[in-house]
Amino acid sequence: MSATEPIENRRFVLILQHPQEKKEALGTASATCSALRRASLVIGLSWPNLARALGRRADAKQWAVLYLGSVHPSSYGLDQEIIALDRHGQPAADQQAILKALEGVVLLDGSWSEAKALWWRNPWLLKLHRIVLNPQGTSRFGRLRREPRRESLSTIEAAALVLKHLDGVEAEAALLDVLQGLLAQVRPISQTPKQPARNAGSLRRGAGGRRGV
Repeated sequence: MSATEPIENRRFVLILQHPQEKKEALGTASATCSALRRASLVIGLSWPNLARALGRRADAKQWAVLYLGSVHPSSYGLDQEIIALDRHGQPAADQQAILKALEGVVLLDGSWSEAKALWWRNPWLLKLHRIVLNPQGTSRFGRLRREPRRESLSTIEAAALVLKHLDGVEAEAALLDVLQGLLAQVRPISQTPKQPARNAGSLRRGAGGRRGV
């Protein structure tokens, strides 16, 4: 496989991106979709249902959404990196059965406030299974952008972690390789002497309090 050939992922990744996120210098949604053969990026605030957002028929029972709420795995004796929740926001009893049956996963792309807006404007998301991530490490963006929670990841990192457990390590490795390339381009820019405010605004805003999903 060439470096530019998309990876053959089995589970579809659908990214709902808030319109304001397109302006962010550190956004990774587009790169995520470019690296995956079965992925789609749609931009907007609301869609009537999963099928309209996806552009084809889909069974909500076979899809999950990366939930914005938090769960503390240690409180339930859980140490896995991806956790399926029940309708009460508690870890589901049939974890493996739920994850194994998934056809695809929805990720919300934007800042915390933008992602919450997407969540509340699309009530059909409640019909999907909910999953949360419990990453063993912090975001690879490091000081490039501050995150409000330890488990907060960029969109591409979240997709990599989800596919690691649903598809295998090949999909994860492909996405992380893309991320490393992006970081290699961004870090030299962030280390250069400060430019006048009119030229540095987008990077400063992108590095402060961003959340990918």
